[in-house]
Amino acid sequence: MIEEIQDIGPSKVIQLFFPVSNFHAIVVVDNVALGPSIGGVRVSQDVSTEEVKRLARTMTMKNAVAGLPHGGGKAGIIADPGDPKKEHYFRIFSQAIKDLHEYIPGPDMGSNEECMAWIYDEIGRATALPEEIGGLPLDKLGATGFGLSECAEIACPYANIELKGAKVAIQGFGSVGKAAAKFLSEKGAIVVAASDTKGSICNPDGLDVKELLDLKEEKGSVIHYKKGTVKKCEELFMTPCDILIPAATPDVIGKDNVEGVKAKLILQGANIPITKEAEETLHKKGILSVPDFIANAGGVIMAAMEYAKKSEREAFGAISERIKKNTKLILEKTFKENILPRQAAEAIAKERILKAMQYKRVL
Repeated sequence: MIEEIQDIGPSKVIQLFFPVSNFHAIVVVDNVALGPSIGGVRVSQDVSTEEVKRLARTMTMKNAVAGLPHGGGKAGIIADPGDPKKEHYFRIFSQAIKDLHEYIPGPDMGSNEECMAWIYDEIGRATALPEEIGGLPLDKLGATGFGLSECAEIACPYANIELKGAKVAIQGFGSVGKAAAKFLSEKGAIVVAASDTKGSICNPDGLDVKELLDLKEEKGSVIHYKKGTVKKCEELFMTPCDILIPAATPDVIGKDNVEGVKAKLILQGANIPITKEAEETLHKKGILSVPDFIANAGGVIMAAMEYAKKSEREAFGAISERIKKNTKLILEKTFKENILPRQAAEAIAKERILKAMQYKRVL
């Protein structure tokens, strides 16, 4: 019976080390009951096995809830993403995973479509490739940010928010945060705060998103925007707003700052941006938090559509349809059963995964 199965993974945890190149990496294949795992390659000097395992589990849940024929996996290359040897590292990494056919790499923090092209050149297996070689570059197209805007459309009524005119604060003005700002502003939302590694910029009357995007491209940081107040990065979480989007690194909302969060609705644009304890606190405070593997699934949906040779139009259609459907599904379950949104989403995902596992041969 499904209820008797205690866990779903990880299936494989692999440590890679090549002394000659001083190259370290981690690959986690969490679960492949629904199909070969898809998950990004994170490049960071601080990435750990535990973090990669948590991210791989998130991908398992994300793919399951999104109804994709894929399991969850993740990789971490322990390096500076700005290292001039980056291409060399990626080609070493590619050769190391050549026979690990149950893992399909994609981009993540510190990697991009160019990195995926290097992997594809080596082993013929990667997602989010450059357009020139037939890919759907999800960062350039803003797939994850688009999905967040579609999620917001469904989630806002559950938090008693009108999306048009809603005030939005975005932590992490990178590829996800920038696209979220663009698509949400097109729906009538007002971006009042944004941050990156240099600091945050706030204006309760709203920021000009186009100007902010141009400044980020030209000068590298939102702090150069003149029509607002520059603050520390971490102060963004205290911004009075309707919608808060953490769209950068893991565990940015925890016990030390959760009490200061003033939003009505949180859309998790990053993977695992809120600790378990903080999610429970937010729930008690009446702040609705849509979990990462529901809200930010746009990227992996587009990656899966590319892998299935679908068009850009079909990919955006799939993102909209699946994210809206799943947001409504988990929030209805949340309010009906008075449980956390993550509990509702995990229950749905695990049921699908465990049913699929019943059809797999037990060795």
